[in-house]
Amino acid sequence: MAEVGVDIQKAAAFLRQGQLVAIPTETVYGLAGNALDIKSISSIFETKNRPSFDPLILHVASLDRIHPFISEFPEKLKRLAEAFWPGPLTLLIPKKSIIPDLVTSGLDRVAVRVPNHPLSLALLDQLDFPLAAPSANPFGYISPTQAGHVAAQLGAQIPYILDGGACAVGLESTIVGMDEEEQVVIYRLGGLELSKIESLVGSVIVQAHSSSNPSAPGQLASHYAPRKPFVLGNLTELVPQLIQQGKEVGVLSFSNHFPSLPSDRQVVLSATQNLKEAAQRLFMAMRLLDESDAELIVAEFVPETGLGLAINDRLRRAEIQPGLDLK
Repeated sequence: MAEVGVDIQKAAAFLRQGQLVAIPTETVYGLAGNALDIKSISSIFETKNRPSFDPLILHVASLDRIHPFISEFPEKLKRLAEAFWPGPLTLLIPKKSIIPDLVTSGLDRVAVRVPNHPLSLALLDQLDFPLAAPSANPFGYISPTQAGHVAAQLGAQIPYILDGGACAVGLESTIVGMDEEEQVVIYRLGGLELSKIESLVGSVIVQAHSSSNPSAPGQLASHYAPRKPFVLGNLTELVPQLIQQGKEVGVLSFSNHFPSLPSDRQVVLSATQNLKEAAQRLFMAMRLLDESDAELIVAEFVPETGLGLAINDRLRRAEIQPGLDLK
């Protein structure tokens, strides 16, 4: 079983040996390995059961540390990096050949970011290689936002989990690149709000989903999903209907509490309707309900503004049984 601790030296030693280590970031916990080592990268895909056509994200210690791995740096993307790194922003940038094709799934751009977490930044600063680090969970399942989540899912497969506490953002990074017409494109909505990006580079294209041929990490249409049926809708209609049918229902609401349900089968994301708090609690809430005695989970959208865009994106992709007949 993985050791859980805060020993950066121990984490670095495992990584230098080609082993995998779970690391904290401000977004979610990552399953990290040497991004320049094919065996380590292969281990990431195998441990997560992740399809090889889904690219990985490169993590580096600072903006200056990116240059050995990219062949150019488009001005608009550099502007975003200077404004938002360290932070929940991943950039798709033309790569140099030093980056193995397995990292990028054969694509000519590499996804790279500087995470905003003191433990991971200190770890990255000690290493002479970047880390590839997708979320530290079995592929397709809910992303981990605490060390305990990683231990429960992958603890038997890795030697060490660097415990950085609960993730401050709780949603994966926003992924940004440019198309052939040099238009800025959002490939994944995430922890950096769309409005902040547009304030620096102007209007953008949102191209967040790809069913089988993703051009960036985290684009698959079905993802971040609980094991139990997960249904989106109007909770004030769905909850009484399901209770009347005798269903053991779990409820994920934005701000409303349902007195008719036991407390261990409902989670309120933010009683004050704070989208930042809702984002931070989203994956934890999905996990708690998935581990409860509920037979299905119902949820509702949050306001489609700011971080709400990314929250609703995750909710849509978690709906593993859309159109479920509840009558």
